[in-house]
Amino acid sequence: MPELRSLELFYWVAELRSFSRAAERLNTTQPAVSQRIANLEAELGVRVLDRSARTVTLTPQGRTLFDFAERFLRLRADMLAAMATPGAFSGLLRLGVAETIVQTWLSRFIERAHALYPNVTIDLTVDVSPTMQALLLGGELDLVFLLGPVAGADAANLELSVFPLAFIAAPGLALGPEPLGPAALRRIPIITYPRPTQPHTLLRRLLADPSLPPPRIFGNSSLTTIVRMTLDRIGLSLIPPAVVARELAEGTLRQVQTTLALPPLVFMASYRHALAGGLAAPLAALAREVATEWHGG
Repeated sequence: MPELRSLELFYWVAELRSFSRAAERLNTTQPAVSQRIANLEAELGVRVLDRSARTVTLTPQGRTLFDFAERFLRLRADMLAAMATPGAFSGLLRLGVAETIVQTWLSRFIERAHALYPNVTIDLTVDVSPTMQALLLGGELDLVFLLGPVAGADAANLELSVFPLAFIAAPGLALGPEPLGPAALRRIPIITYPRPTQPHTLLRRLLADPSLPPPRIFGNSSLTTIVRMTLDRIGLSLIPPAVVARELAEGTLRQVQTTLALPPLVFMASYRHALAGGLAAPLAALAREVATEWHGG
């Protein structure tokens, strides 16, 4: 019977379609991965990977083996989650985080994670939710905190945070009488998250008017920059008030009343079932605990 390590290497070569990326994912070398796969094929007596094209693909026998390898790895991860103490977990977890979480409770989560899982290294990526979803489904990330949920039978989603959205402005910005309607908002530059995020898409839909030019929406992936532009009176911003709680309390920014119905942003912890060495599920649960505490729940 093939060793579990060989099955794990085979799984990630097939998942990532690359020997080098699989080697990087599992902290080993490409020659070591190639040798393991060659030994696996010799032991089984069949070719499981087609190396003739630029991208590695599965043979028919490889597709069958891939299903078995996934089951073995999932069972191992479930066993670790059920039996192992936090200190027994080790390895690398590639975490993707939306900047709204970075600006609110991420530091608390990282502190708690390092204390509970001292042998786990967290490799952090900050990006917009659509990009992180693609990276998760492509095997480039193990766990993501993003605007979700992530669709797919292989995806697990835990709700973390619900952030109301609001229009924010510097007190001296001339806006006219409130509440502002769509026509008034179309005359003012609005700074928000970039395309193709939910807030940007929502704003374009709410302000759409086929008979008029498109509204002036400035998308930016940096919340720090959005806040700075708002303070500088370049325009309104559409962001969660929680991100600028200090500025609102100090009076350097204020919430603007409008007639638009703005649904909240719902952030999820999402991962692919048990394929991060058993690390994703407990860290997702820890994130929900930290987020609940931060929100005062």
